[in-house]
Amino acid sequence: MTNSIPPEAVGRRILSNGDFGTVLYVGSVPPTTGIWLGVEWDDHHRGKHNGSHEGIQYFKCRHPMGGSFIRPNKANFGVDFLSAVKEKYGSNGDDQDSEQGTEVLLVVTKKVVETVGFDSIKEKQKQLNTLSTISVDECAVSLAGQEGEIGRTCPNIRRIDLSKNLLSSWKEVVDIACQLESLETLNLSDNKMRFASTSPPTSTTFCNLRVLALNRTGVTWTEVLVCAAGWPALEELSVASNDISLLKRPIDVLHNLKWLDLSYNQVDESQLQLIADLPRLERLILLNNRISSVHFPDAGFGCKTRMFPSLTHLVLNSNRIAEWSVFSELDKLQKLQSLDCRNNPIMDTDENKETVKQLIIAKIGQLKFLNKSEIFPNERKGAELDYRKKYGVDWLKAGGNQDPNKNHPSEEFLAAHPRFQLLCEKYGAPEDGELKREQPFSLKNQLLTLTFKCPDKPEQNPIQKKLPDSMTIQKVKGLLYRLLKIPGSELKLSYESSKMKGKEFELDNNLKPLQFYSIENEDCILVRW
Repeated sequence: MTNSIPPEAVGRRILSNGDFGTVLYVGSVPPTTGIWLGVEWDDHHRGKHNGSHEGIQYFKCRHPMGGSFIRPNKANFGVDFLSAVKEKYGSNGDDQDSEQGTEVLLVVTKKVVETVGFDSIKEKQKQLNTLSTISVDECAVSLAGQEGEIGRTCPNIRRIDLSKNLLSSWKEVVDIACQLESLETLNLSDNKMRFASTSPPTSTTFCNLRVLALNRTGVTWTEVLVCAAGWPALEELSVASNDISLLKRPIDVLHNLKWLDLSYNQVDESQLQLIADLPRLERLILLNNRISSVHFPDAGFGCKTRMFPSLTHLVLNSNRIAEWSVFSELDKLQKLQSLDCRNNPIMDTDENKETVKQLIIAKIGQLKFLNKSEIFPNERKGAELDYRKKYGVDWLKAGGNQDPNKNHPSEEFLAAHPRFQLLCEKYGAPEDGELKREQPFSLKNQLLTLTFKCPDKPEQNPIQKKLPDSMTIQKVKGLLYRLLKIPGSELKLSYESSKMKGKEFELDNNLKPLQFYSIENEDCILVRW
């Protein structure tokens, strides 16, 4: 800490007793004497007021209790980039060791870019001109330092982790990067910065930059596009947790972008079409936003959209998706292979989780991974056959027919089930015996013929029973107790569908009936204890 106040202190980032803040005022605060710094804290709980004292407003805070006044000697305005590097890695001729036994981890968009063990490169640390990866995260870096000194000292840097420092403006970042011709990866997360509002002059500063993280920096999407004119080679961009709600169409920028992380923002479905023309975008991460639907108006049902032409991986976890139509729309994407949609309302419907999974698989024809699990050919076949059977009666009611010449389902049905016709072509139209028609209520119509097997007890012969589909799992266990003399509390049940041999589904809720798990005639229940 120092009593000296740097020039142009207003707007600078500081660190005080472990808390980050931004200086918004420098001057006197009568009736006290001396100079004070008016600070807005990142954590508003650290503050005491809204920037006023005794009725005078000295600065304004976003939170009514987010500000306070501190003396300059309580504020750490940070160090220049090279000082932080020398402090952490050791400079030429310096014999001190730096954090032996630790590792440098450069993490961008949740991927470890490189790990460097200090013990294994002890000598290399003292030769800064040979280092290609540098991590100075949480080192209070605030300035570029003396012009040209970084380039002369560390000319071979390709990857930098500058996260959680005191950088207060994009200009300081440019002043650092312009000295590093080979810079490819840059992590600036957790630096609250002011960004350029107008396009920068043509420069080669970031001409080789391929990976950039701006998480929790306060950047807007408009500012991203302004700066992106200087990132011609950028392939991966992470702008998570920036309260972004409005997107704009990238024009002549981000054309090489393959990975975009917009997680933990405020984006809704109305904004998605504005980034749908990114020609090379393969992975789009929209975790924890406000998306409730998806719509590609340029393509009718059963057709492919021109939007997101290269998208293969999509993450929609923790959004507001509650309608099945979303998955029919996602089937319009030309190259979608992987979808993650956990923690959406649609996943908590009355259907059990396995049924929900099967319905999504059937609705998106080329999907290979769902919620990080691989979809195997037998699983897809079973899901599509069940889907064809589940909606077969609705298809007939809507004008469908086993006779191709009479098969004319309504547009309303095709809009809700755009793949149904394709599944009929693939497996044949559903026969009358397969369809789940409404039947008169009677115990006979509800009975299921089930086989009970004990896979861990080969000496136990299989038992076949006819049970009502309304029978709860708890009562099934009671029946097995009487048959096998095993207490129900020790029994673990699962079932194997006759359509999907070798795949087990756990019967994990004692209060649910057999029909809840979509157990059908001729299925096998596996009993373990």
